Amino acid sequence: MPAHCTAIGCRQRRTTESKTQGITFHKFPRDDELRREWEKAMRRKDFTANDKSMLCSQHFRSWDFDRTGQICRIRTGVIPSLFNFPDRPRQIPPEEKRTIRTSKTSIKAKESLPLPILQKVRKKKPRFNIALDHNYSLPSSPAALKAKFSAAAARLWSLEKQKRNALVRERRARTTLMAVLHKTLCEPCV
Repeated sequence: MPAHCTAIGCRQRRTTESKTQGITFHKFPRDDELRREWEKAMRRKDFTANDKSMLCSQHFRSWDFDRTGQICRIRTGVIPSLFNFPDRPRQIPPEEKRTIRTSKTSIKAKESLPLPILQKVRKKKPRFNIALDHNYSLPSSPAALKAKFSAAAARLWSLEKQKRNALVRERRARTTLMAVLHKTLCEPCV
């Protein structure tokens, strides 16, 4: 599972795409005091970082990094400072949450169908098409069935041929290896 940034509103994940963009991920510091400073800077209510919690490089300034080696590291004592905090989230009461419909499908479902359409649907009898009822039924013409069979037989024949060729190559490699081993064991030591 790829690592992800724990900051509010940040959707960065450790993927090949984020790596090509130059985004790096950094674990929370082990020092308890500095870790608490990072948690405080994030402004997440009741958040405590664990050993796998990370922040992406977008929450640090460019001079916060030590890029002298091959690995991009955060300088000691640096606290993340670039966050995109929401101004003030609107608190939606639980009663309102149940009544809000936002998707087109849920809005359509809320609208009731007119009565004449419902009556038409109920009066229709179900029709079954035997040819389309099952996808495993035989084709309607024997020519189509013969074509399917010949295609499957040709595929089977080519796979058997590939298997035979692979066995011949394996046998040839085994005999070559045995000859080399026999030759090295039988040679007198100098």
